Amino acid sequence: MSTPLATLAETVDEAARTATAIPQLSIDHPYLGVDDGYAIQALSVARRLARGERRVGVKMGLTSRAKMVQVGVDEVIWGRLTDAMRVEEGGEASFARYVHPRVEPEIAFLMADDLSGNVSPAEAMSAVEAVAPALEIIDSRYRDFKFSLPDVVADNSSSSGFVVGNWRDPETDLSNLGMILEANGRPVQMGSSAAILGDPVRALVAAARMVARWGEKLEAGMIVLAGAATAAHPTPAGTHMRVTVQDLGAVSFTMAE
Repeated sequence: MSTPLATLAETVDEAARTATAIPQLSIDHPYLGVDDGYAIQALSVARRLARGERRVGVKMGLTSRAKMVQVGVDEVIWGRLTDAMRVEEGGEASFARYVHPRVEPEIAFLMADDLSGNVSPAEAMSAVEAVAPALEIIDSRYRDFKFSLPDVVADNSSSSGFVVGNWRDPETDLSNLGMILEANGRPVQMGSSAAILGDPVRALVAAARMVARWGEKLEAGMIVLAGAATAAHPTPAGTHMRVTVQDLGAVSFTMAE
């Protein structure tokens, strides 16, 4: 007999809330599919909202070949962002909140209007108010950072925190911007925004399509993270992380004890 999805949602929610590593759900529940993963994610995040957190956006995941190779999966995914996940630009995040955090360089969109369903890149960008450099803190709650596709989706697509820099003109061409990720002032990843599905705008298009399948929309005022341009970098306590994005500027934070 299969375990109720709500019970599995409680398991991943508690793992995230207490920063505790857990076994992959798929080990004991091999019947789980990707749709089950999204159902578990929705139920898990609903528990956070019931505790007083507020939805503020969407993150796209596995949007670069480097990320797909790094985690061993081959499908773009999405997760939900809440206000409790936001880290102040230039501020600190507590290492105690995470199991084994890593940081990725990203580009963020700020929605001016609602967007949902099948849209063109031009239609997607017409709904954007501004764009910005961003960092995402990912933290799979699974032991050894190993998981199947349904596992990672259930775990809110590994999303744990995010930092957004200054908002810029949405007319900025995002298709091929150089991006340098630094740890304590040392470059650790270099890439281009072109690694994000060939153009970050395509990640926004994918986000509108994918959330619509679950009865959601990218709402005005929401933040959408386009996905990583490079592989994620491990971020132990005491690490200052910074990304500089060509034409958009820089954003940083420190992983405190």
